[in-house]
Amino acid sequence: MSLGAILTAVVTPMKPDGSIDEVGFVELLGWCAENGSDGFVVCGTTGEAPTLTTDEHLRMIELAVQERPAGTTVIAGTGSNDTAHAVAMTRRAAELGADAVLSVTPYYNRPNRRGVRAHYEAIAAASDLPIVLYNIPTRTGLDLPNDQLAELAEIPTVLYVKQANPENLAPVEGLGIYAGNDDMLGDVLDIGGEGGILVASHLVGAQMREMVDDSGRRREIDQRLRPFFDALGVTTNPIPIKAALSMMGLPAGPLRLPLVEASDEERAAVREAMVATGLEPTS
Repeated sequence: MSLGAILTAVVTPMKPDGSIDEVGFVELLGWCAENGSDGFVVCGTTGEAPTLTTDEHLRMIELAVQERPAGTTVIAGTGSNDTAHAVAMTRRAAELGADAVLSVTPYYNRPNRRGVRAHYEAIAAASDLPIVLYNIPTRTGLDLPNDQLAELAEIPTVLYVKQANPENLAPVEGLGIYAGNDDMLGDVLDIGGEGGILVASHLVGAQMREMVDDSGRRREIDQRLRPFFDALGVTTNPIPIKAALSMMGLPAGPLRLPLVEASDEERAAVREAMVATGLEPTS
């Protein structure tokens, strides 16, 4: 199946008391779908998965599946550096009706090559869902070179990779490639990749959709969006995108510790980039 080209790594909106804003989450899914998104990654890094309880995590997957806009896909973040936990979460995501899972490389314990393969073989055995590998060495301390990605593609349900290391960006036999960073979308599309798992698409999804549909204008659009892409890296994700959403009057809310609200300086940088990109903050 096709998971789509513009997949938004959706935030988990919070209420002022830090509990999850389920109504806001559903509203955000609808907003993104109306503005270019083909689907959603739920409970990834942008969704603050590390500070969700297991029950909250599974509830967000369930809610996304139940309330998804028509025609959109749901990719559940189920990765862990504990293989048993990743297996259990993948099995539950399949039971809840997710279309695929996003599974990050095991972080901190950093297994060797044989361990990485055994990790993904165990996850693959847990369900028939397509697996999207997630290679993001800046967060995990573990990089998957392209020859290792090709080896992992031998596992029947390992079908895609979210590639967040631009130095590794190249076609990999047996894997569809998704951009793991907003500023990689153009390059991924140019090499025949699937699209991107994106953060900026919360607010500039329609423009990012144009990058998919109009290759002749792809670079022009990419350059126009660069200020916003850059501003979303002014501090740790998802702090900037939650600030941007709140400035647009969309559900976002606070973050859970150890993440904190954007500073005045960070908000100003995000606001400036939003205006430069053609967005109109309302607060």
